[in-house]
Amino acid sequence: MKKIPLAAAFWTMCGTAAAEGAPQAAVELFVDTATRQIFAEPGPGRQRLGKFVPAVEGAAVSAPVAARDTAVTASAAGAAVPAAPVRSSSAKAWYEKIGIRGYVQMRYNQELSGDAKSLKSPGDRFIGREQGFGIRRARVVISGDVSDRMSIYIQPDLASTPSGSSTTHFAQLRDAYADLWLDKEKTWRIRAGQSKIPYGWEDLQSSQNRLALDRADALNSGVRDERDLGVIAYWSPAAAKERFAYLQKSGLKGSGDYGVVGFGVYNGQGANRPDRNDQLHSVIHFSYPFKFANGQFLEVGADAYAGRYKVSTAAATIDGATFTPRVDAPEAGSTDRRVAAHVVYYPQPFGFQAEWTVGKGPELDIGRRTIRTKSLRGGYAQVMYKFDGGYGSLMPYAKWQTYRGASKFDTNAPRMDVDEVEAGVEWQPSNAVELAVAWANMRRTDVSAAPYRRVDGQLLRVQLQVNY
Repeated sequence: MKKIPLAAAFWTMCGTAAAEGAPQAAVELFVDTATRQIFAEPGPGRQRLGKFVPAVEGAAVSAPVAARDTAVTASAAGAAVPAAPVRSSSAKAWYEKIGIRGYVQMRYNQELSGDAKSLKSPGDRFIGREQGFGIRRARVVISGDVSDRMSIYIQPDLASTPSGSSTTHFAQLRDAYADLWLDKEKTWRIRAGQSKIPYGWEDLQSSQNRLALDRADALNSGVRDERDLGVIAYWSPAAAKERFAYLQKSGLKGSGDYGVVGFGVYNGQGANRPDRNDQLHSVIHFSYPFKFANGQFLEVGADAYAGRYKVSTAAATIDGATFTPRVDAPEAGSTDRRVAAHVVYYPQPFGFQAEWTVGKGPELDIGRRTIRTKSLRGGYAQVMYKFDGGYGSLMPYAKWQTYRGASKFDTNAPRMDVDEVEAGVEWQPSNAVELAVAWANMRRTDVSAAPYRRVDGQLLRVQLQVNY
């Protein structure tokens, strides 16, 4: 079908009608949303304008026939009245503004040396004895604007494994929240529901964007599954909002918009778990993305949270003795507070990121057979380099992490000592596919069961991710 400009379309239509004295028949027109060209029949990417009657010079302008959602007419002299406005997003029904996206990660780990078959890691349940291919994540995100002042975000994971189960691929809720915008500029919002708690930069970064296969234990041991149920306020001025969006969509591995400032309260026991002590945790978050004159981005910030956490206990056999540890504060829960700082120099092309945390939390004291409040510390540092070319995007990286503190999510809150080095490369040939290959030298405590042995081993790790 030949494409013609808007004015020419009406000039041809009107001139023909006037010359032949033909009846003023209505013509249905469509506009290409990309080129703004006018067509007389529907097609891909074309939006209906409505039905029109050509106006003859000197005659009264006719109203549009059948379609009253447009007011475009033309004179025989070829002058066109402005085109009909495209229906605004605010005029759409809420279900027309909801989008669906997601991703799937498939992993394989191969033991190389040491006692790798006995390794256990909270970040990857497919590490260890008698493992093969596994689906680490299978996420579906349903999100959009319900109105000008409210947005929703719902994300289930279809590859979860319930605690104590050996069967995988259960559906489990990850996020379910609403953002309530408090001003027209959308700088202030209240987020209510189950969502990520703004503690730790890497914890806020989506696994879909993260370069290393797993999050660092020091930061990830603070909030179970990075999420909880609560209410959090965020403030993002316009400049920061634009930068957060760019850093996430440009392939620079941004964490998304969790505000320059964030503060709120949450249950404290972790995602999909009820509060157990009627005492809320509180959190405060600061992060700002600076942009230099050469286009380089640098993000720095700090976070803190405080509350009381109730540990689950059970009988354990250690050094030949079987006992169930006592808890120093069985009703209210143990003291649980941390602070953290982060710096991210985005890969343009060289990048660097690091985080460190210190605090106090519940930890098993084997000598006293008691779970009591003890100090913790740890963090990580990562370097990376971004190559872009006809082959897609290639990003090699190296990451070191350490942690000295408890794994409060596990039964009896055993101490977890971690020293780990990982080096790998991610290849993204298109926006839909990512392939990551990494070597890891792990030295970590097996916190899954007593006697909580320390295990060393080396692994070859592979992950295929598809985005949709």
